[in-house]
Amino acid sequence: MRFFNYLKRNYKYIFRAFLFVLTIALIVYIIPREGKFKYEFQKGRPWLHQDLFAPFDFPIYKSDKLLVEERDSTLKNFNPYFKYDSTILTFETNKFINYYLNKQEEFIFKASENKNGFSNYRKQNFLKNSEDFKETAIQIINEIYFKGIVEINEVTENLTDDEEIILLKGKLAENHIKSNTYTQKNAYQQVTNSVNLYLEENKLRIKYPDFYKTINLYEFIVPNVFYDQNTSETVKNQLLSNVSLTKAMIQAGEKIISQGEIVDTRLHQILVSLKYESETKIGDGYSSQLILLGQTIFVFACIFMLFLFLLNFRIEILKHSLKTTFILMLVILIVIISRFSINYLYVIPFALVPIIIKTFYDSRLALFIHIISVLLVGFIAPNGFEFIFLSFIAGIVAIFSLTNLYRRGKLFLSSGLVIFTYSFVYFGLAITQEGNLSGIDYNNFIYFALNGSLVLLAYPLIYVFEKIFGFLSDLTLMELSDTNQKLLRALAEKAPGTFQHSMQVANLAEEAIYKIGGNPLLVRTGALYHDIGKTINPIYFIENQRTGFNPHDTHEFDESANIIISHVKDGVELAKKNNLPDPIIEFIRTHHGTTKVQYFYRSYIKKFPDQDIDVNMFTYPGPKPYSKEMAVLMMADSVEAASRSISDINEEKISNLVDSIINDQMNEGQFDHVDINFKDLTEIKIIFKDKLMNAYHARIKYPEKK
Repeated sequence: MRFFNYLKRNYKYIFRAFLFVLTIALIVYIIPREGKFKYEFQKGRPWLHQDLFAPFDFPIYKSDKLLVEERDSTLKNFNPYFKYDSTILTFETNKFINYYLNKQEEFIFKASENKNGFSNYRKQNFLKNSEDFKETAIQIINEIYFKGIVEINEVTENLTDDEEIILLKGKLAENHIKSNTYTQKNAYQQVTNSVNLYLEENKLRIKYPDFYKTINLYEFIVPNVFYDQNTSETVKNQLLSNVSLTKAMIQAGEKIISQGEIVDTRLHQILVSLKYESETKIGDGYSSQLILLGQTIFVFACIFMLFLFLLNFRIEILKHSLKTTFILMLVILIVIISRFSINYLYVIPFALVPIIIKTFYDSRLALFIHIISVLLVGFIAPNGFEFIFLSFIAGIVAIFSLTNLYRRGKLFLSSGLVIFTYSFVYFGLAITQEGNLSGIDYNNFIYFALNGSLVLLAYPLIYVFEKIFGFLSDLTLMELSDTNQKLLRALAEKAPGTFQHSMQVANLAEEAIYKIGGNPLLVRTGALYHDIGKTINPIYFIENQRTGFNPHDTHEFDESANIIISHVKDGVELAKKNNLPDPIIEFIRTHHGTTKVQYFYRSYIKKFPDQDIDVNMFTYPGPKPYSKEMAVLMMADSVEAASRSISDINEEKISNLVDSIINDQMNEGQFDHVDINFKDLTEIKIIFKDKLMNAYHARIKYPEKK
């Protein structure tokens, strides 16, 4: 029973701990079970470790560039395979014979209907001549089909006339020059030429030439040679498989490199081969269990550092399960994507993570999470140091270049800077390692361009995360702070005095939060909406009373206090009804904290000095502010409203008013849940005094007209 009570009391903490454990488990499960080579090295740099001797026999693998060259060279000698279909000749010949007999009968029938008739002699003569033509036509068809009519496709279009193809006729394979076969177009032309030549040579004995001109022999010319993809791919793969992946062997005990020796191209390839063989051997057998333990410790260390950072600097995230889930989800997603795109790591937009985090939180958190993500992926990256260095620099550039996401050009600027940073830093590393420009892998620059382009996905992703996790981005805040929004328009029309008050409060709060650190756009938006509840009973608030009539004169003090206090509840209900985000609703709920409606509270005490007073009737329900932005809004709201009641405004009166109000709020404990110090409060007071004096400055008195 005690156990279940303990779970019930602490389920939030247990659930958040479970999220971190689950994150560690998922990442460990995702990363491959392979050992890590214990030496770090870079081409063009000195070998910083002790002299290295081969621990076992291993082959020297060819570089990717060399393998590509050898495979390309092998494929140059490859001839594609084609199938010769002998059945097509028989089919098309029979088809032609039937066609020709029908044409003969049709001609004889038409000739018999002629007024001159068609005598038996003429008929026999016609049949004899036409039979000769039929045999000649069949011979022409046979000759063309024997050489072969090649089907037109992507493969044949890319072949030159002098290239060889291998023609499969049954079980026999014959080498043919492509030009010795026909294309369908060439076959048509050959048929036409052959028929015309026959008619020209026999024009004296052919009595009915018009008949032969109606015979469309090319209708029976179709491809009978087809590209054999299966055989071609099989032979091609066999040829490629014969290309050796290795070029030499290193014997156990053989010295590989001395301490301080420069890692040139040859030594680099030997070290890469040793690294591959070592990691493969480590990953086999019993040692795989130890690898799992080591990977668990590494991942635990990274995630635990993230936990400690949140605990010490962003405790508000740990207190919120959904926010914690969001942070850990981003880390898991980037590791998963990297694991299954390991050969295209530089295409993955790692800068997206800090951009998204910065949008909803701040640069410091964005940078730390970026570091953790890059470290985790760097553990499985083929060249860990290079990857971490490039991604780390690009992430920092993305964070510092993206100051205002709501300005669309900023994201495009960040995208371009990410591409430039990757390319520039990689170029520096490459020329250091290779010592020349020819050794640079220029495909990486294409990957960097794709990487930077994918950074533009920040816009749709931020919108999705906003909807799923209930966050607020600067883009949404900009939309909400537009005074043409429905609720703000209603406030300006129904309670113009309150609207002007809200605008002034927004200016004060924004300036103060900008100075002490926070989100100026958030506090400005919260300030614009904090008094929307006053649209329900606007006349009960003094800033909206223009006729001199005060409806509170008809109410008791406790009733008036209830009406004033109700504007908080009314504002929350209006905000929910109009689907305002929860963070903005919290500004409405907390802008008076648990303070009292002092005017009516004191008036009630003065009228009923001997009566016990229920303080709750004159106290706002709260809660108290729990963020810097909320606390600053409370101060700005009270100071701005009180400043309107001062007559003969001067610097001393403004200073005393600001000090008095903020000190009273602090003494009442309204800022107990806010991370704000005396230095911040001093800065806020200075800003409020300066802004209010500017707002109420004395104007030059113009001379009267004479």
